[in-house]
Amino acid sequence: MTETEAQEAVRAMGLRLVELGLTAGTWGNASVRFSDTHMAITPSGMDYQAMRASDVVIVDLLTGEARGGKPSSEKALHIEIYLKRAEAKAIVHTHSMSASTVAAARREVPPILDDLAQIVGPSLRVADYSIPGTKKMARTVLRALSGRMAALMANHGAVAFGRSPDEAILCAQIVEKGCRAFIEAEFLGGATHIPRFEAVIMHEVYLRKYSRQKRGPSS
Repeated sequence: MTETEAQEAVRAMGLRLVELGLTAGTWGNASVRFSDTHMAITPSGMDYQAMRASDVVIVDLLTGEARGGKPSSEKALHIEIYLKRAEAKAIVHTHSMSASTVAAARREVPPILDDLAQIVGPSLRVADYSIPGTKKMARTVLRALSGRMAALMANHGAVAFGRSPDEAILCAQIVEKGCRAFIEAEFLGGATHIPRFEAVIMHEVYLRKYSRQKRGPSS
């Protein structure tokens, strides 16, 4: 992916997040890593529907230097994930209602749905609260992401990544779906979760099967 393609992909991700109700206005952010050393990320404080591809900011992952405008205040979080999780190619940070509710309650979501276990991992953890935009928050979120493709951020929202922009968006959708199911199941006495061993296996199978499909028949 070229720099220009990455900027267009980020713009499209922002519009998709709004369309799906995963964020609104200027809340949340999205990024795409297009090389080992650079990412394209949404600018700070700009409405997604008014954003042009040229507004998307380019950031050096090694120095943190930005080019083309002021990057999202969550720049440090995106950098930390890209540097520590080689498989991450796209990231979204959302403020969707159900995910935010569970994050405010600081409740870890067990593997209550097949797709939650498959895509996110054996549970959806909640990162300890830290002031948004700080390096401390980036570190706490990274710990919560261990072995997983998404995490909640206490009293804040959620973050999800993928091996493509589409997968990052899908992961965020599954987080919101899983959190909503978790909340509603509480009114029925609580959800019964999938055994942890099976949840781990389901996640591994998803990762390996998806990777084989993306390589294509000639691989």
